[in-house]
Amino acid sequence: MPLAGELAARQAQGRPIRVALVGAGKFGTMFLSQARRLRGLHVVAVVDLSVERARAALAEAGWPAEQQASSVLEALGAGTTRLTDDPEEVLATGELEVLVEATGNPAAAVGHAQSAFRQGCHVVMATAEADALLGPLLAHEAEQADVVYTMAYGDQPALICELVEWAQACGFDVVCAGKGTKYLPRYRFSTPATVWDDYGISRDEAAAGDLNPRMFNSFLDGTKSAIEMACVANATGLRPHSTGLGFPPCGADRLAQVLRPEAQGGTLSQPGTVEVVSSLERDGNPVANDLRWGVYVTFEAPNEFVRRSFREYGLATDDSGWFAAMYRPYHLIGLEVSVSVLAAALRREPTGAARALVADVVATAKRGLEPGDELDGEGGFTVYGTLVDAASTGENDALPIGLASGVRVRRPLAREAILRLADVDLPADDPLVAMRRAQHSLFAQRPVEPAVG
Repeated sequence: MPLAGELAARQAQGRPIRVALVGAGKFGTMFLSQARRLRGLHVVAVVDLSVERARAALAEAGWPAEQQASSVLEALGAGTTRLTDDPEEVLATGELEVLVEATGNPAAAVGHAQSAFRQGCHVVMATAEADALLGPLLAHEAEQADVVYTMAYGDQPALICELVEWAQACGFDVVCAGKGTKYLPRYRFSTPATVWDDYGISRDEAAAGDLNPRMFNSFLDGTKSAIEMACVANATGLRPHSTGLGFPPCGADRLAQVLRPEAQGGTLSQPGTVEVVSSLERDGNPVANDLRWGVYVTFEAPNEFVRRSFREYGLATDDSGWFAAMYRPYHLIGLEVSVSVLAAALRREPTGAARALVADVVATAKRGLEPGDELDGEGGFTVYGTLVDAASTGENDALPIGLASGVRVRRPLAREAILRLADVDLPADDPLVAMRRAQHSLFAQRPVEPAVG
């Protein structure tokens, strides 16, 4: 039965899926706008540090004011929605089935997920930063708690995982998978002070739209791409290149040509990798038929019969005909996340989840750093994220981008130097550091075996 049919059955039984949203930003508002249209889905609570922001999100998503409840118990009984700044108020009832985590704060997101696990609640993790930092460990803890931990459908990582699963289920060897973005090599040094010029947005327009320069800068400087590809690698077993992401310019019609191994004339150091393609040529001109908002997978024909079938059925292949691509040109972010909510609650299935520790994202200096300089994390002025093999992170004790905020540098560091834990003044008892080490210990000897090949 389709998910919508299964949801209708739950509604007919008088047992709607009880959901709470944590984080009432753009993503959360998009989810709310569609959730109200799904009979059988009850948004019990919207949690945000600002209750007024939560109220504004509901209003923008079209929820009537009378839908709001004065307590969680009232919301549960009346089918209304509680607005609160305390996620524990909602989780403590033990009545929640799914928590959608969309705060964008990795430390907070990890805590929210673990609280949900303790209450037997599934977690849809829309905070990719938390998944890149501790996704394998969180997935393990969810399994131990007999609940589902999943990526958020609508975000690019989950959609990439879907394409990889499709290719593997068809018996193809996946050559590469990833997404598109706008990127030039100089963007890695972009800061919140320069980001709008490269985006082509005036400062007045940015202010009028209440646009967050750090968030936009994280996309521009490649950090968000590295974070999302780490999530994909850990969920699929595809590996990063030895040099990280290359961001080759590539349009949708040239995916199979560009994203094939170097030995066959492509850009990949090896098959079975993740990569992000740029919508800009290196001279800054736009790529034809770009995939800036989309996702893709490239795969190889195993024999001459399949190679001929690619041609007969019109697939866009490379010039040899052996490599082909499948892609989706757009993603709708929070408008699609209900797919993850329904899959978790109705089928106990994730829409992508970490299975191993394959890739990591480490903090890299945007400029020369001096002792006493304070790091400002993702999208800031001081560091950007570089995608690396997770084994190298453990060996070198590299500083993950998720811990590179609000800490001071201990020694001089050159521009583009990868930071180590010993280079900053992290508190010795930081729980996230302890969890990271536990994750490395747990997954060091647990590689993902390919589904085909």
